[in-house]
Amino acid sequence: MVNIKWEELGFDYIKTPFRYISHWTNGQWDDGVLTEENTITINEGSTCLHYGQECFEGLKAYRREDGQINLFRPDENAKRLNKSAARMQMPEVPAEMFINAVKQVVKANEEYVPPFGTGATLYLRPYLIGVGPNIGIMPASEYIFSVFCMPVGPYFKGGLTPSNFVVSEYDRAAPYGTGAAKVGGNYAASLLPGQIAHDRSFSDCIYLDPATHTKIEEVGSANFFGITHDNQFITPKSPSILPSITKYSLLYLAQERFGLEALEGDVRLDELDKFAEAGACGTAAIIAPIAGIQNGEDFHVFYSETEIGPMTKKLYDELVGIQFGTVEAPEGWVVEV
Repeated sequence: MVNIKWEELGFDYIKTPFRYISHWTNGQWDDGVLTEENTITINEGSTCLHYGQECFEGLKAYRREDGQINLFRPDENAKRLNKSAARMQMPEVPAEMFINAVKQVVKANEEYVPPFGTGATLYLRPYLIGVGPNIGIMPASEYIFSVFCMPVGPYFKGGLTPSNFVVSEYDRAAPYGTGAAKVGGNYAASLLPGQIAHDRSFSDCIYLDPATHTKIEEVGSANFFGITHDNQFITPKSPSILPSITKYSLLYLAQERFGLEALEGDVRLDELDKFAEAGACGTAAIIAPIAGIQNGEDFHVFYSETEIGPMTKKLYDELVGIQFGTVEAPEGWVVEV
């Protein structure tokens, strides 16, 4: 038996017994294997080290009340990985191969899937990197695709407790850049502004559109959403925003299950008064309620600095219920391992 205090888990690396790895050489993927080795050896000239030719994904496995295990929309993660791969000139990982690899890793590490009711999940990290002997600025001739996992708790320490965020002067990604791809460079660029926000006792920073710095784009490494006083569920629309699977799931649920008008559009800093509630969403964060946003000298509070908004709570309960199997899922959203 695994000796883990599930309710006390944070979002930290934990070595689990098995991970999947496959190599792409001579224009094709090998069969892939499970391995107990949690380190990889790559050539010093690998493009992932020098030119950032890599991308990754994040998804979770959920223990149901009956003990079975669910994956949430893994086909969408496979699609997004391949969009990122195409942007970075890397080979496609077939969706069937992606989902099969994820299932193998979950099954091999089943004892690390937290029990139902603990609020914890098994986080899976698929990644794709360019390797091999290279030095010129060009796509690699060899690649590694791997999936590893670990049990995790809430990404934001407060969980469903509202927290404050601060508008950053830094840009997360450039217009027509790699903002819509899930690549490491976007996250490396966020480390400094994130640290500045934490040093000022904020949960993270708000990134604005890089062209005009007048509209909200992302919240740290998560997507933003707001619920207006007249029942609109709005998320920012921009080509430099990562297309969050959680965000698109919430857009659907807001409209189909709760009758809100769901749309992607501009979220202007000078129009925050129209929102009754706001939050950050993503695979890791699920939903993190936003209490307030600090913009220069101005501090704007949404629903409450201490309590989650009622519609945000309903959306959270609906989404998490679907993931853990206690709420009926839209067709195709849940895959049993």
